[in-house]
Amino acid sequence: MAPLGRSLMVAGALLFLAGLLLTFGPRLPFRLGRLPGDIVWQGKYGSFYLPLGTCVLLSVLFSLLSWLFRRH
Repeated sequence: MAPLGRSLMVAGALLFLAGLLLTFGPRLPFRLGRLPGDIVWQGKYGSFYLPLGTCVLLSVLFSLLSWLFRRH
């Protein structure tokens, strides 16, 4: 039962951090989704948005977190 308890604590902590990000996200000095490297094209009849910079940042962050959790 100990591994299940740890997994639930980690899931709860991640949900808490996601809630903090959603609550205080507009006050941060950077906006996820509007980072350098994100491609925005606006035409006459529509727009196209490709968040490359945001995807790279989140990929590095999640890779670092998974590496840290695998070490323990």
